[in-house]
Amino acid sequence: MLTFRSFVVSCAACIFIFAAQGAPAQEAQAEVEVPAHEAVVETAPVMLDGEALFSVRGVSALPAAERAARITAAIKRVAHDETFDPANLKVVKSDPFTSIMAGDVRILALVDADARLEDVDRDALAVVIADRVRRAIEQYRRDRRPDALIAAGLRALGATAVLALLLLALRWLALALDNRLTARLERQLHDLGVESLQEGTARRAGGVLRGTLRAFRVVVLFVALFFYLDFVLGLFPWTRPIHTRVGGWFVDPLRIIGEGILAAVPNLIFLVILGLLLRWTIGLIRLFFAAVERGAITVGGFDPEWARPTFKIVRLLVIMLGIVVAYPYIPGSSSAAFKGVSIFAGVVLSLGSSSVISNLIAGFAMTYRRTFRIGDRVRIGEVMGEVTQVRLQVTHLRTTKNEEVIVPNSVILGAEVINYTTLARSHGLILHTTVGIGYETPWRQVEAMLLLAAGRVEDLLREPPPFVLQKALGDFCVTYELNVFCDRPQAMPQLYTELHRAILDIFNEYGVQVMTPAYERDPEQPKVVPREQWFSAPAVAPVEESEPQSE
Repeated sequence: MLTFRSFVVSCAACIFIFAAQGAPAQEAQAEVEVPAHEAVVETAPVMLDGEALFSVRGVSALPAAERAARITAAIKRVAHDETFDPANLKVVKSDPFTSIMAGDVRILALVDADARLEDVDRDALAVVIADRVRRAIEQYRRDRRPDALIAAGLRALGATAVLALLLLALRWLALALDNRLTARLERQLHDLGVESLQEGTARRAGGVLRGTLRAFRVVVLFVALFFYLDFVLGLFPWTRPIHTRVGGWFVDPLRIIGEGILAAVPNLIFLVILGLLLRWTIGLIRLFFAAVERGAITVGGFDPEWARPTFKIVRLLVIMLGIVVAYPYIPGSSSAAFKGVSIFAGVVLSLGSSSVISNLIAGFAMTYRRTFRIGDRVRIGEVMGEVTQVRLQVTHLRTTKNEEVIVPNSVILGAEVINYTTLARSHGLILHTTVGIGYETPWRQVEAMLLLAAGRVEDLLREPPPFVLQKALGDFCVTYELNVFCDRPQAMPQLYTELHRAILDIFNEYGVQVMTPAYERDPEQPKVVPREQWFSAPAVAPVEESEPQSE
């Protein structure tokens, strides 16, 4: 059955989910509404040995990437033709386009759309690109000459030797630092003179230090390998494209992270200021409720015991308000991953927090209802004990057998709670016990003996005085109830024990049987009390009835 609490939790989760989903829809709508004239033209770079020479645009029939690949292939074909002199590159002008020719090979044909992309004249753009292609062909041939390849190989061998020496030095340095620092740390801990530090803590501290040095060595090794590969791959023309990409693989993420951090600096400053304001506000609220709890500040109708739980509620509300204000300024809060995590968290909270929320609400409700305090003797269902701790979700009880019972607050809120301590402070707690006495014993004598037994227990209150009630006229006996007052609910088991001992002693002293045995038939003589025995000791006859007897 759907309860009100479950309904509230479900509504909150739905609001959280729809709020997280609303922003992507708005961003998608904003992306759709981009004007057509501001659309980005697709371009692709013309690459040669990992270096971008220039960029070209494409059309639907010839995409930019395919056009760039054809231009690169034409440049390589001309570069491999040793009979062609790069100085003979020509720019041929015609009506629809301008061509860059290498003999009979057309390397590139430029149209007006290419010139508009660069915002220059078509012929001027052709001259600039022809000069760039000429220099690229010359560099392509120089990098593949035998002397250049031999020089590159020697530089690669030198770099390899340097890397090997660096790795050996790094290993020697790591071992030296490991042995020296670890030995010094263990020796200092050993000098403290504590056995646990000598054996366990010293080894753990040494292990932490070794792990730190090992991690530092791995980082240095990784950096050295990165620079080595970047240098060696850049020496040879065939591996130069990989050289360009390797740098991007590692540098681009660092650049993106750095740019993201710089872009988030204003938001981080705002979050820091907001956090300081929240801390300052919570500090003021704590001081106020601490003064209310001490009694320095009095609020009409507000119990000082409510100060601490009320402070927790107000603090929670302030923190929630701060989270709502800070959410848009959290770096990455607008990303799809962050919103997905938020939706998942909302669903998990809505499904799994119903019992937690119910216990929290019950804990605050018990506080404001003044159900009990720490130190009170209470009975909750079948459990009786002393309240030792009251938390937001559970309450701890210590029974008379020194057992700790943990009761959920939601169970306490729906159960019957008997508090033996609340009225005992002002009016006294009434302890009561019953005895069954046969009809042959005068009731006045029984009541007098019960009152005498109550007087023998020292820890019971004399004011108000104890009293006796006749609870029932049973088949075989009269049931009497002795009621006594006490102001120590924690001593209930001991007081009951002493009271029962005193009752047994009194009835034994006056020869009165506490319980009459059951019988199968009525006795020959009726079990009645003669008038002359109505006031048998320790009962005392009233004054008006004792005077005729003395005459």
